[in-house]
Amino acid sequence: MLISLLITLFADQLAKNIIRNVMLEGQSVPVFPFFYLTYTRNPGAAFGLFAYRTNILIAVTILVIVIMTVILLTRPVAEKKGLITIGMGLIIGGALSNLIDRLQFGLVIDYLDFRIWPVFNLADTAIFIGACLLFKEIWYGESLRGR
Repeated sequence: MLISLLITLFADQLAKNIIRNVMLEGQSVPVFPFFYLTYTRNPGAAFGLFAYRTNILIAVTILVIVIMTVILLTRPVAEKKGLITIGMGLIIGGALSNLIDRLQFGLVIDYLDFRIWPVFNLADTAIFIGACLLFKEIWYGESLRGR
């Protein structure tokens, strides 16, 4: 869990730092015909929902991080392996990275742009993949059914 958390946090913060220092806000650089690096500042959550509700977004993020950490710390040692733990690490790491942005800038730096979807960042990707891993394990996994 700690490895997926730290990799997510470090990689996203590094990318955001590079984007902020190398690009101008709104600037877009083509990487592939279907993929661009575009520097945007998102004052809301996913898809710009709850824009400028920074205090609420910070509180919800902290609550999610605390709940997931408590769940992880209270699980038996035998259950602290596998996709659930990796998924929770990805979610917590992504949430922490976006939380750092909100605390530092009052918004989140986004930079991944496929032109058919709103611009997002690596932290958002990690949260989504982590949620998919949790869903997969909860729905199909045996670790939670005691087998």
